[in-house]
Amino acid sequence: MNENGLSYIDLFAGAGGLSEGFIQSGYRPIAHVEMNEYASQTIETRIAYYYLKGNGKIKSYYEYQKGQITRKQLLELIPKEELKTVINKEMSEATIKGIFNAIDDIKEEKGVNQVDVIIGGPPCQAYSLVGRAQSSHMLVPMADDPRNELYKMYVQFLKKYMPRMFVFENVAGIKTARGGQAFKNLQKYMRKVGYEIDYHELNAHDFGVLQSRKRVIIVGWLKGTGNGYPAFETIHSNAEVWDLLKDLPALFPGQEAIEYTMTDMRCLKKYVKDNYIRTKSDILTGHIARPHTAQDIEIYKRAIDLWFENGQHERLKYNDLPDELKTHRNRTSFVDRFKVVEGDMDHCHTILAHLSKDGHYFIHPDINQHRSITVREAARLQSFPDNYYFEGPRTAQFIQVGNAVPPMMAKTIADKIKEQLEKK
Repeated sequence: MNENGLSYIDLFAGAGGLSEGFIQSGYRPIAHVEMNEYASQTIETRIAYYYLKGNGKIKSYYEYQKGQITRKQLLELIPKEELKTVINKEMSEATIKGIFNAIDDIKEEKGVNQVDVIIGGPPCQAYSLVGRAQSSHMLVPMADDPRNELYKMYVQFLKKYMPRMFVFENVAGIKTARGGQAFKNLQKYMRKVGYEIDYHELNAHDFGVLQSRKRVIIVGWLKGTGNGYPAFETIHSNAEVWDLLKDLPALFPGQEAIEYTMTDMRCLKKYVKDNYIRTKSDILTGHIARPHTAQDIEIYKRAIDLWFENGQHERLKYNDLPDELKTHRNRTSFVDRFKVVEGDMDHCHTILAHLSKDGHYFIHPDINQHRSITVREAARLQSFPDNYYFEGPRTAQFIQVGNAVPPMMAKTIADKIKEQLEKK
């Protein structure tokens, strides 16, 4: 452990969902490496939140959320040594040496001798079952996708920094991609550079998240240290998905809300309060509904009606729609392209980055709103707190949210890793 607490490097950091869990657990970031500009900006903004909160200046963060100060003015309040921890670069053989140099400089400035943990996982699209099913429509077939090789970059960081433990996260499809060979190679390389490893397919719902989200989590530890794969207790709350949505202002398609209509904190659902999804000082952002055509609205209403009818939870099949509502030529695959978020259940289906394309797969369960979910609603379903601000246009925000690790799940993983490292 370093003087300032446990340290970590976040690779393929995305919008920082995994990192958020580690920060909440008390770790201090050395670096976040992320190629996407908007996601990197989101991490910078989150750094600003924690710095300003820790130094009694959180008012400036709220002013930024309200649009009262610019992003430039916000970041001018943050020390450069804090912001430089965000390395906005694509990982490749051509760039990795420069990234190493940047991280080495940060380590020296912070007085970090030992990296405690490396976390992260390569972009999951190359391994996802959905992505592979659609690969015939892609310009680059999944088998030839260069992202398949990014796990080698991760291992190079292990070899360079030899963290005491690491957490590698990815979609379940990584186990079978390329006939399972990529996953076998990954494990072989991790062991070769000095680690014992174990992996399990975990579901975010078992960590208290109101969403079914299965991910492969590999945990590694230096050989001979006696550490191991954490034992996770199943956490299921008595909440339902509605609890995450009810206090947010109702919207019609195309509308936006910048203030909470439900201001009495006593009226918040227990799940929202207990997990700090919303606190008294929060500013509402990202609650903007997409505009929808009259045809889509009619389909959404039918899908919602069918889901709640007699409590049967029946899904709308595209081919069951009347002809005047069917415009897609493909009538044999993706017949469930319209899907209602399961408001009356204890979890919803997996939030995906596909939300950036359209909202048909994530229809709000309130028939009076007859729309797809907003960025803020998707973020809540991912267990992000309302004070987490996502940078970029709405499309970029949906991608960030859909690709993220739920912070609530990440914190439990971080806590369990911490227990082992602090014992040593």
